[in-house]
Amino acid sequence: MLKNEEHSIMQPGGTMKVRTALVLSILSLLAVAACTKADSKGAKSAKPGGAAAAVPVSMAPVVRQDVPIILTGLGTVQAYNTVTLKTRIDGQIMSVYFREGQDVQKGQLLAVIDPRPFEVALETAKANLARDLAQLNTAKANLARSRALLAAGVIAQQEFDTQEASAGQFEGTVQADKAAIDNAKLNLTYTRITSPLNGRIGLRLIDAGNMVHASDTNGMVVVTQMQPISVLFTLPEDQLQSVLAQSRKGTLKVDAYSRDDQQLLASGKLETVDNQIDATTGTAKLKAVFDNKNGALWPNQFVNIHMQLSTAKDALVIPLAAIQRGPDGNLAYVVGADKKVLIQPVTIALTQGKIALIATGLQEGQQVVTEGQDKLQAGSLVAPKDGVPPKNGAPANTLNAPQEKPELKQVNGKPIIRRTTENPGGQR
Repeated sequence: MLKNEEHSIMQPGGTMKVRTALVLSILSLLAVAACTKADSKGAKSAKPGGAAAAVPVSMAPVVRQDVPIILTGLGTVQAYNTVTLKTRIDGQIMSVYFREGQDVQKGQLLAVIDPRPFEVALETAKANLARDLAQLNTAKANLARSRALLAAGVIAQQEFDTQEASAGQFEGTVQADKAAIDNAKLNLTYTRITSPLNGRIGLRLIDAGNMVHASDTNGMVVVTQMQPISVLFTLPEDQLQSVLAQSRKGTLKVDAYSRDDQQLLASGKLETVDNQIDATTGTAKLKAVFDNKNGALWPNQFVNIHMQLSTAKDALVIPLAAIQRGPDGNLAYVVGADKKVLIQPVTIALTQGKIALIATGLQEGQQVVTEGQDKLQAGSLVAPKDGVPPKNGAPANTLNAPQEKPELKQVNGKPIIRRTTENPGGQR
C-alpha cells in the first residue's frame, strides 16, 4: 500500500500540480510589488502639487523717524598751543622747579638761571646814572650863568653855545643810563624761566648746573596746552559747501571717537575751515576744538571724527541690510500681506551707519527682508525666523542682525549681488 502511494506522487500529473502552485505564488508576489511601486510614484507625483514650504527670513518695518546727518573723517589731535622754552640770556642753571609730565599754570616758575651777574650789571647801570646826573646838574648850572653873562655882554655867543651843547650831551648820557638800567632789569627777569601758558610739561631737556646760551638750538623744556585741544581732520571737497552753508547758520557739533570708531572720547565744535583744498587728495582740512576736561585726547593721537551737519526730519528708514544691488540699481524684498515677497526697486537718499534713508520705492509700514535674501525670488513664500513679524511703525530692530556672505543670484535672467557687512555696497 505504501509503495502505491509513493508511486502516485511521482507520477507526471503530480509534478504538474506542484509547478502550477509555484508559478501562482511568484505571480502574486510580482503583483504586490507593482502595486507598492505605483503607490510610491503617485505620492511623489502628488508632492509638487501641494503647498511649498515657507523660507525663514528676518524682516523689519519701513518707519519714519528723524535721522541726524553725520559726516565722518579721519583726524589727528594737535595741542592748541605748544611752546618750547629757551633762555634769552647766557648763564648757569641754578634750580629746576618742575617734574616731567607735570601740569603747570601760566606764570609758574620752572627754572632759575644764576642772577648774580645781572644783579651786578644793574647796580653798575644805576651808578653810572648817578654820576651822569651829577654832571648834568653842573652843566645846567653853568648854562644858567652863561646865559646871564651873555645878556650882560660879558661872554661871547660861541662860549654860550658850547656850554649849552655840553648840557645837552649830559642829558643824552642820563637817558642812556636809564635805558641801561631797564635792560639790566629785563635780563634779571630772564633769569626766572616761567610757563607762558597752562599746560603739561614734556621731557626735561636740561638739568641744574648746566650752562645755557641764548644761541642754543635746543630748548630747555616743552609746554603743551591740553585744555582746550584741537583736532585737524579732512573731508571730501564735495562736502565742503554743505559744511560752509551749515556753519553760517550756527556752530556745528563734532565728536571724536577712538581708533576703532567705537568709543566716544570727547565732544567739541568746529572752529574753522582751511582756506584751500589739497589738490593731491581732493580733501579740505578742518579744525575742531574740544575742552578735553577728562584728558582723553592726546597730541598726535589718531581719532575718527563725526560731525553732525543737520537732521533729516520724518525720513523713511530701513536697515541697510535690506538693501540689495541689482543690475538696474538698488532693490529690496518687500513682504506682502500674503507672505510672498516682491522685488521692489528703491532709491536711496543716503546711508547713515546701519540704516538707509529711502527717497522713493517704499512706503511706511511695509515689511522688508533683512536676512535670508539669498534663498528668495519673486513670489517666494516667507515666514519670520522667530515666528513673530515685527510690528509696523516700530523702530527697526534688526540693525544688528547677522549678515550673510555676498552671493550671486539670478532674477529674471539677470544677476543681483547680495549686500552684507563685508560687502555693504553690493559690489560684484
